[in-house]
Amino acid sequence: MITACAELGDHEGVSEGSAIDVTTPSTARIYDFLLDGKDNFAADREAAARLLEASPSAKAMAQGNRRFMVRAVRVLAEAGVRQFIDLGTGIPTSPNVHEVARRIHPDARVVYVDHDPIVMAHNRALRARPEGVAAIEGDVRRPQQILDHPEVRELIDFDRPVGVLCLAVLHFVSDEEDPDGVLAALRARMAPGSHLVMSTTSSEGFSDEEVEAITGSYTGVTSGLTLRSRARIERFFDGLELLKPGVVDIFKWRADEPLVEGGKLLAGVARKNA
Repeated sequence: MITACAELGDHEGVSEGSAIDVTTPSTARIYDFLLDGKDNFAADREAAARLLEASPSAKAMAQGNRRFMVRAVRVLAEAGVRQFIDLGTGIPTSPNVHEVARRIHPDARVVYVDHDPIVMAHNRALRARPEGVAAIEGDVRRPQQILDHPEVRELIDFDRPVGVLCLAVLHFVSDEEDPDGVLAALRARMAPGSHLVMSTTSSEGFSDEEVEAITGSYTGVTSGLTLRSRARIERFFDGLELLKPGVVDIFKWRADEPLVEGGKLLAGVARKNA
């Protein structure tokens, strides 16, 4: 164990003595490694190596997921959405949500949410300074605590449309942790005109043995991995109007990227009409 201050220098927002366990792989730091980031440790890289052995396309999918985020946020901003909540935001990688949204609406408001201590250190240091941008500690499994957080209530007007981003997050919420309940709580607070942006890993195209190998690569990580069928993922959007082209591979959501074989990260954007 080392302290966040010792590892991350004098980043603003790191409380003295807050501990970071570098021996337990973190989903956020594994993702950072897949994005060619530098904020990861040996345990994270070893877990990422196991994942890449089970699913060689994981790195391409992680990078494609970032490009999907940029396209989706741009679509929402062009539709008039000026406030966003990014759940499970991860370690900052430019361009990020506020950078994309503010190219269209310079006054766009963004709340970044995560519970990894390294993520929080970076978010508070790098994102909290611009007016209208905040970073809070929160776990997507407890959406009510996020929605009622003082900084969320200060920045986000839930009487107006909001873009809620769940990017590569719900596959870390097991069925026992009630992902449908998480989404129901979010939908209940969203005003008409709000949008849900989601990407999540699918079991589509994998054998049972391959699914077991991929999910097994996350054994001992801060959160386990759950792969779901396309039909199950589509049900996450129940009660909302899916924007075209519906739930599709991230490389095909309003883009013309080459498909990456050997894995499925499905994505969709849906609007709340009433």
